[in-house]
Amino acid sequence: MLRKIRIFLATLFFTGITALFLDFSGVLHLWLGWMAKVQLIPAILSLNVVIIAILLLLTFVFGRVYCSTICPLGIMQDIVSNLSGRRKGKRARFSFKKENRWLRYSVVSVFVLLLVTGLSWVAALIEPYSAYGRMVDSLLSPLYLWVNNLFAYIAERAGSYAFYPVDVWMRSAGAIAVSAVTFITVSVLAWRGGRTWCNTVCPVGTLLGFVSRYSLFRPTIDSSKCGGCKLCERGCKGSCINIEEGSIDYSRCVACMDCIGNCKRGAIKYRYAGFGLGKEKATDGGRRNFIAVSGAMLGSSLFAQEGKIVDGGLAALEEKRIPERRTPVVPVGAVSLARFAQHCTSCQLCVSKCPNDVLRPSQRIENFMQPEMSFERGFCRPACNLCSQVCPNGAIKPIEKAMKSAVKIGTAVWVPDNCIAYSDGVRCGNCARHCPNGAISMVECKDKPGAARIPVVDAERCLGCGACEYVCPARPFSAIFVEGIEEHRTI
Repeated sequence: MLRKIRIFLATLFFTGITALFLDFSGVLHLWLGWMAKVQLIPAILSLNVVIIAILLLLTFVFGRVYCSTICPLGIMQDIVSNLSGRRKGKRARFSFKKENRWLRYSVVSVFVLLLVTGLSWVAALIEPYSAYGRMVDSLLSPLYLWVNNLFAYIAERAGSYAFYPVDVWMRSAGAIAVSAVTFITVSVLAWRGGRTWCNTVCPVGTLLGFVSRYSLFRPTIDSSKCGGCKLCERGCKGSCINIEEGSIDYSRCVACMDCIGNCKRGAIKYRYAGFGLGKEKATDGGRRNFIAVSGAMLGSSLFAQEGKIVDGGLAALEEKRIPERRTPVVPVGAVSLARFAQHCTSCQLCVSKCPNDVLRPSQRIENFMQPEMSFERGFCRPACNLCSQVCPNGAIKPIEKAMKSAVKIGTAVWVPDNCIAYSDGVRCGNCARHCPNGAISMVECKDKPGAARIPVVDAERCLGCGACEYVCPARPFSAIFVEGIEEHRTI
């Protein structure tokens, strides 16, 4: 019964989080957005004390149920391991392995150090929720959209509009490469060793492993009933059951309840065991290590607070290229580049949800895969605050739509040599007509005979929304582009 409950909850969370990243309608987050915000590292980075306390308490009472029911990457490992176990003779393929404590502690120490020093994008490479989110957004989402477009094509010919086509946009080669490597690595480890990644590399697994050593409820072995058949040990994907010693390493046990179902003698029960180490044979420093690492994780979060385009169906236009920005542009609600870099774990949820195709994973080494704004496909509309609603890490703070139009995130910069009004004498004025804040004026050009009216930017009124850059007809680079600012400010 417990195993069925675990599978039901795992299916609910796994399906919900996957759908959250695949949804292009922009409404699913209203129902499922909370699933992203109950992930441990996003909760720590956003200083969501309530969620942190609930997850730690849940682990202290029931063991590492977070890893087996809530974490999408953990559930993905279970799916891959289960598929591997369906091969003939491979169902009971595991054996007890000693904990690689040195590796686990080293990885979590480096992870904490990266968070403290503001290198969250590096730490995000092994953060489970963000790693899974990138895989869905970079690898699965394009396939999902292509299938949707196929249904839309079929439905349209049948006179139905139940589906509608959407652009399939491969946003970042770097993010795709990282996601592919992560997927292959995690899948191979899960195929061969079950929860190997979870119990050796994952910092969340290590952190919760400290708490689960002392969990009140846990699987226990009744030596008087055990016949030594090792079915439980050979079926344990965490490789944490040692039948010869009659012990279970609770720091690696994810409370999947598989061992209870595998035991034919009823020798394993999930029961109240009280506060203590039981038969785990942990070192005397276990309790002190738990306090130290938990404090380091919370301390780090506190520190972190500090193709072709067709014009009218007649002429093929060259696609726009991304200009060289000295300072990247980040969304309203990020507050500053430094704060955004410290909090963002590159999960790509905001990228997948942006209805204007403004956000994309960065290719810069200093903030690799963290979202930044660019305006070749759209601009940041004043009435849209979706990225601030879905961000689970607190990297983009929630902001009201009415307040968004008062926050400056960048400044438009005019490039005369790219401007057709300046170089070719062609009357244009697109940037001025479409500026929602009236920050661009067209004036007479005095330094070049034959030039048409040219744009002048009022830097104090410009918000950096990117409307001017998006509508500029110049190719391949716009004649006007947005340069980001280090600190956002209200105007």
